[in-house]
Formats: sequence, C-alpha cells, structure tokens
Amino acid sequence: MVLDNYAYLVTDQKNHKSVLIDPGDAEAVQKVLKLKNVEPEAILVTHKHWDHSGGNSDLKQLFPHVPIYGSSLDNVPDCSHYISDSDVLTFGDLQFQTILTPGHTVGHTVFLLDGSRFGVSSHLFSGDCLFLGGCGRMFEAPPSVMLNSLDILMKLDNKTLMWPGHEYAMDNLKFAIFLDPNNTELQKKYNWVMERRENYLCTCPSTLEEEKSYNPFLRTSDKCILSAIGMIDTGDFHQPSNEERARALLLIRKCKDEFKYKL
Repeated sequence: MVLDNYAYLVTDQKNHKSVLIDPGDAEAVQKVLKLKNVEPEAILVTHKHWDHSGGNSDLKQLFPHVPIYGSSLDNVPDCSHYISDSDVLTFGDLQFQTILTPGHTVGHTVFLLDGSRFGVSSHLFSGDCLFLGGCGRMFEAPPSVMLNSLDILMKLDNKTLMWPGHEYAMDNLKFAIFLDPNNTELQKKYNWVMERRENYLCTCPSTLEEEKSYNPFLRTSDKCILSAIGMIDTGDFHQPSNEERARALLLIRKCKDEFKYKL
C-alpha cells in the first residue's frame, strides 16, 4: 500500500481473533477487512511515522473499541495502549512479545509472534528496523543504538520469519552485491527477488538466518564488508569492537544512501 509499505493482518482462525500491524493507509486496509469479513481485535504500530500509523485515526472511528498499541516513547498517533520493552500481548492464541528497537525512531518497537503455539517458527514484524537485505535510516539515535537493536534481533532463533515494513528487497540486494560481489547465496537471493518483483509479488518473509548471510547491515564484523567500505586493508584482521562496528554501520548507511536513497 501507499508506494511500497506493508501492513499485516494476522488471524487466529480457531478463536476468530485478528490483529492489524502498521495500518498506514486506512482505505487499503479496510478493503482487505471487508473482503475477509474481519474486524480487528487490536492494532499494533511499530512507530509513529505516517506511513505506518496514518490509518489509525480513520480505523479508530470505524472500530472505536479496538485498542491501538504503540510505544510510550514514540508518540504514535491515536494510541490508546502504551507498550514497553518485553510486554506480552495476547489475542486468542496469538501471543506477541514487544521488543524495543530504537534507532529509526526513539521508540521503535517490533513485534515477535510466538510460533510455538502453532507448531511453526516465530514471526518477526520488524517495521523500519530491519528489512530484507537492509535496515532503516537512523533518524533519532546514533549508530551505536541501532547496532544494539540489530544485535538484539540477531539473538532470536535463526528460523524466525521476518516481515518488514517496506518492499525494499531489490534495491537492498543490489547494494549488497555492490559490497559483496562474490557471495553466491546473495546472488541467488537477488535473482529470486528479481523474478518475484517482475511479477509484482511479495518478497517476504525471509529468515534471520538468511539475513545474516547477505544483509550488510548485520555483517559489521565481516572482513569483506569492512574492506568494501574502506575500514580495513588487506593486512591482519582483528575482531572489531562494538565502537568499530557502530562506525561500520554508519559507513554502510552512508554508502547505501549514496548508492540509492531509501528510508
């Protein structure tokens, strides 16, 4: 919806409970709700930016009793229920853990849906913190804060499925190949993404395990990435400190912005 945003509708069919995530465009979301004959039990918002929260006001009028959850730090429009790090939100068998991931905004929060209740992998709704092949711009925090947020997500199970807030996969992987042209798994993923986008199909989810293998913003300790951004030469390589990794994250971000600007 909008230009390249994703909103998500998650339904527990057994208990007839549905949750909306990041409904930036109320009209687009309402079309799907009518088609599915669904009324949301709750609305979860990762952060305050209009393209993720812009539908809150209209949806609140349509569903006045539906709670809207957002970070107490982020001034999410029309928020009725404030959340903090590590809260647990339960709707039927849908159980979400909140994870505070500042960087893009000061109160950016992602939602981890527990898959064990359904015998599947967990699902991460990552907003503008983490994308397929990329991460969000650091508008309201220094690189060290965003680095810590990404590190927190990388401690989740490798099988976790990641659902981002934007369809940025093609541009992100083009840039990743620019930094790491010899990565065969990256090239395979890019070819798959190209085929999907040529047919106007969604490229998510990816797994966190996949992201660790090709996403340059998650590879701030990798020799090839540090070499590509000019932080190291061909000499002896040492494991970078967190301070060095934060500098690397900033340099990768700057290189990405010069390559092609995306939020």
